[in-house]
Amino acid sequence: MMHAKSDSDVTSLAASSPPRSPKRPVYYVQSPSRDSHDGDKSSSMHATPVYNSPMESPSHPSYGRHSRASSASRFSGTFGRKGSRKRLNEKGWPECKVIEEEGAYDDLDDDRSLSRRCQVAIGIVGFILLFTVFCLIIWGAARPYKAEIVVKSLSVDDFYSGEGSDNTGVPTKLITSNFSLKIGVYNPATMFGIHITSGPINLMYSEITIATGQLKKYYQPRKSHRTVSVILQGEKVPLYGAGAGLALSSTGGAVPLTLDFEVLSRGNVVGRLVRVKHHKHVSCPVVIESNKAKPIKFSWNACAYE
Repeated sequence: MMHAKSDSDVTSLAASSPPRSPKRPVYYVQSPSRDSHDGDKSSSMHATPVYNSPMESPSHPSYGRHSRASSASRFSGTFGRKGSRKRLNEKGWPECKVIEEEGAYDDLDDDRSLSRRCQVAIGIVGFILLFTVFCLIIWGAARPYKAEIVVKSLSVDDFYSGEGSDNTGVPTKLITSNFSLKIGVYNPATMFGIHITSGPINLMYSEITIATGQLKKYYQPRKSHRTVSVILQGEKVPLYGAGAGLALSSTGGAVPLTLDFEVLSRGNVVGRLVRVKHHKHVSCPVVIESNKAKPIKFSWNACAYE
């Protein structure tokens, strides 16, 4: 059943409910038509919507403030805090402060110099070791090449004895002799020459040297033969007790003697750094007859070569 509202009810409802905002009229914008061909300007009516609230409008200032705030926050995060921007260089890039490392580089220089010194020292030591090994190899290759010595002949130029006394006045037999010795030397080395010399070359009678001489030093080229001569002399050599068994007279006589000497050879393979030295001892028994002028020849097995 419908009840009629009283005036009091209508009045209370009107007071409690908020007044409605009146509807805004629709506005039309007239613009010239692009499709007219007769030159007359026809108008086209475009309805402009009406928004009930300012928030619905796309041109609301809140949108601009939001976009500006977001962009400002982006720029502030990129270029610094509180919206401060850094200076730009010529290419448009922001300038950055370069942090320079402080401190001297003396320690690095010392390390480099030390490493260089170590490298130089290692190089020198390595070179010395290599050169030493090279010299040892050369020395080992040259070691087997020994000078070959051969006694060829002994000529008697003067050999006699007589009675007399020594420097102190003791009476004894005295012997005077003069011999010429020929020695053959052969150098088999193919890489170097040799220097030849000798110790005293002695001609002895019963362990008493009656004549002596020495080979003069000389140089002999590689792969070469040479015959050298040595003069052995002795003048008024006292024999003392050994002279009692000497059977030597003016008419002749055989006297057993011993030829004893040592030959020294030295080869400079690499200058004076690498040298090869050899010693050879020679001992030859020989019988001398004073009345024979022919030289005494020696066979290969007549002497001992050590």
